[in-house]
Amino acid sequence: MNEIVANDKLGAFCRHTHVEMKGAPEGPLAGLGFAVKDIYDVAGQKTGFGSPDWLRTHEPAARTAPAVQALLDAGAHLVGKTLSDEMAWSLTGENAHYGTPVNVSAPGRIPGGSSSGSASAVAAGVVDFAIGSDTGGSVRLPAGFCGILGMRPTHGRISLEGVCALAPSFDTCGWFARDAAVFERVGRVLLRDDAPAPAPTRLLIAQDALAIAGDAVVKALEPALDKVAALVGRPAPVTVGDEPLSRWMDYFRFPQGVEAWACHGGWVTRVKPEFGPGIKERFAWAPTIDPKDVGRAKMRREEITRRMAELLGGGAVLALPSAPGIALLRNSPPRDLDGLRSRALPILCIAGLARLPQVSLPLARLDGCPLGLSLIAARGSDTLLLTLARALMS
Repeated sequence: MNEIVANDKLGAFCRHTHVEMKGAPEGPLAGLGFAVKDIYDVAGQKTGFGSPDWLRTHEPAARTAPAVQALLDAGAHLVGKTLSDEMAWSLTGENAHYGTPVNVSAPGRIPGGSSSGSASAVAAGVVDFAIGSDTGGSVRLPAGFCGILGMRPTHGRISLEGVCALAPSFDTCGWFARDAAVFERVGRVLLRDDAPAPAPTRLLIAQDALAIAGDAVVKALEPALDKVAALVGRPAPVTVGDEPLSRWMDYFRFPQGVEAWACHGGWVTRVKPEFGPGIKERFAWAPTIDPKDVGRAKMRREEITRRMAELLGGGAVLALPSAPGIALLRNSPPRDLDGLRSRALPILCIAGLARLPQVSLPLARLDGCPLGLSLIAARGSDTLLLTLARALMS
């Protein structure tokens, strides 16, 4: 066990499944250290998926996930694996079995999940970057809570072979960094894209997403929005949803639940794992979802995809909060955690439903805590966002 993991005071790294690997001697990421969320396979090691029962009932991986191997081949050094929320199905970062990683940017508050360990390690500066995953917001929300850069790429752009699935039609490989140049370099490697990025042409402000977050968040984000406008151009207000975004959240939740059960229902039924709070209830709910609700959700998803393609055509970027507010206090009551989820998912589901790339930028603060501003672009416009992020953070 290396010094970083052995001296981990954050609770960010896995002790139950440690792995360390040297990267190639040369490459675009040479000299950088990174961590990987414990849902990615590393050859010869068990993948824990945030669950002791999963760890116990699965064999070591036969090969390393291609996304991880690409980073090693680019010269980065794998420091260790980081904690995931159980089965990657949470937004809090509080794992009932392994604990809650420290959020150094907002002491006493949650880091956000499910990529909590990766966000914690990056925010604390113990690694240069880290890999997470984003299904319903598990990179974007912790990036906002921890005051770091976080990226959800276009769905399907980065291989998820050798990665524990939650809901495959929404799952993506995302990443965190503190430095915008490193953030872009990592993205270029994962996306396998060295081409010059196009410039954004228009800035749109998501009025309905801001309304969910509330007046205090809107005011705190104003200087950040002005900074984006100075680079992109005069902003235009838009209403994203063709109905309330709370309805869009259902079009995300129902397919997600069905897909999670399709992936893991057999294992859950056979093993009867000891799930923690929240995860237990979600896996109990998943097999009860009405197929009619799923059918309507899938139809609406395609309509939403077309709507967002029209909105973001021609190089537009859409600005919105990364989360409905700052991180909650650790050990908040279930009512508050449910409230976070019900307010965050309507904002976070937009990119997921339409399969869009979204970057979270640490450009604001509220009550002394980080507050993320997000930018969404059209499908395939990942490098546009990475280049814009670097310009905004310089």
